Amino acid sequence: MRNDKENLIVKKTFDFSLQIIEYCEELRTINKYEMASQLFKSGTSIGANTWEAQNGESSADFIHKFKIAAKEADETLYWIELCQASRYYPNPQEALFSELESIIRIISKIIGTSKRAKSSN
Repeated sequence: MRNDKENLIVKKTFDFSLQIIEYCEELRTINKYEMASQLFKSGTSIGANTWEAQNGESSADFIHKFKIAAKEADETLYWIELCQASRYYPNPQEALFSELESIIRIISKIIGTSKRAKSSN
């Protein structure tokens, strides 16, 4: 059952999803629909999987959802770096990169800690 007290990674990934939506809307205004769609899917999936992990059926399920979130974060990093490198796309704000890097570090730590806790039981 979801715990409604403040959860740092849930909040960070939710706020990041809002930033992704904003950037994707910017891409759509200049008719970059394919990139907007790819980035929207991977960028918001990080938060969706983090949210879903909070109701994991087991510790293995919890870890699995965070592994999916980590893969989606990595894919999102690819898309925003591609936008940054291309002269045909508006540069994503630096805040998008720094927030994503922070999320990746936290998710990695959660996965590692959860695996160690699971193996010690």
